[in-house]
Amino acid sequence: MLPSEHSPLLNGNPRRPHSVYSKILVLLKADGEPSWQDSYRQFIFGSWTNLLLLLVPVAAAAHYLTWDAPLRFGLSFVAIIPLAKLLGDATEQMSLSLGQTLAGLLNATFGNAVEIIVGLVALLKGEVRIVQTSMLGSILSNILLVLGSSFLAGGLYKHESTFRVTAAQTSVSPSSALMTLACITLVIPAAYHAAKHVAPVKGGLASLSDQSISDLDEKSRKGLLIISRGTAVLLLGVYIAYLFFQLKTHAALFVPRRKPTVPNEPVPEVEQEEEVETPKMSVASAGLGLLIVTVVTSFVADFLVASIEETANRFGISKAFIGLILLPIVANAAEHVTSVWMAMKDKMELTIGICVGSSIQIATFVVPLLVVIGWFSGHELTLFFDDFETVSLFVSVLLVNILLQDGKSNYMEGLMLITLYLVIALAFWVA
Repeated sequence: MLPSEHSPLLNGNPRRPHSVYSKILVLLKADGEPSWQDSYRQFIFGSWTNLLLLLVPVAAAAHYLTWDAPLRFGLSFVAIIPLAKLLGDATEQMSLSLGQTLAGLLNATFGNAVEIIVGLVALLKGEVRIVQTSMLGSILSNILLVLGSSFLAGGLYKHESTFRVTAAQTSVSPSSALMTLACITLVIPAAYHAAKHVAPVKGGLASLSDQSISDLDEKSRKGLLIISRGTAVLLLGVYIAYLFFQLKTHAALFVPRRKPTVPNEPVPEVEQEEEVETPKMSVASAGLGLLIVTVVTSFVADFLVASIEETANRFGISKAFIGLILLPIVANAAEHVTSVWMAMKDKMELTIGICVGSSIQIATFVVPLLVVIGWFSGHELTLFFDDFETVSLFVSVLLVNILLQDGKSNYMEGLMLITLYLVIALAFWVA
């Protein structure tokens, strides 16, 4: 008796037909994958943080019923926290079931989904200042606050945490170079703006925060747009090349390596004792969950952005502070917890990869992507940041590079990074 169309899913018959229906069934749930019920039970009830999802409909009601702006801002602000975690969980679950290349591309696309969504919503609403400060704030939050908190937490559990300089710089050195390149690309538009600036500057940090390309003559304004958009395209090309470098041509350099337990013991190429994490969701269920959460997050981000201006005016808080400090804390909440937890387990190479890698994605992928989207949608988003913002980014990257050179970390280095972040936050508070 010939096997039926469904028999390949039930036994190992090598003569199974490759019908379209069979392929669809395999896509929906491959052999050995968790069921849909188990997948979503884990997805929805797997963390106490998901209790905050109850605030999503409340935030929607507050928006459509035009409640007080600070209340709308607060509800939307907190509601994004569990959504950011769910986006990270869904991306991680899909990555576990896919190959290295697809997993890398998936993480590159959705690794900073909240930043992309918030930035895109703000851009389409014409809130260019919020877009710029939130992107810059995400970079600073990752390399200063998150990495600093990780070093601090790791230092409290261990006198000194070590990571192989070669391994750290394998994953961090190209990344550090890319981050430095991103800093340089921000310096050039700022230098061009300073050279072509025609409007008088009254002085002070507040006036710097309000500068825009509107204070340039028409020729200079077009020149700044050409520089920004051309640089954005080039940065996207560099980032694609970096992904190819990381996932294909030099993939072995990015494999975590085991630290030797005995002096002069040769270090094996691949960590053998690292436990393999098994997926808790099927690829199809994780993909559907990722799609649903992305849509919900876009609505909540819209509620949040719509309440920023009135909230800022009510409490006298600058948009720069909201974009640079408050929004990145929400967007990076899940990464913050994961990075600190890995540092407490003395997995410093993974911690550095999370913090620096996320910053690289924002600097060389998210920001250029938004500039290109603004180009096609008619919004004049540029890579011009004022002098204070550019200097803040440059000194932050410089400090991180210095602290990573010795291959060691302790709580004092963590305090240094956090202190610099607080100083920058204080400066933007009074801006």
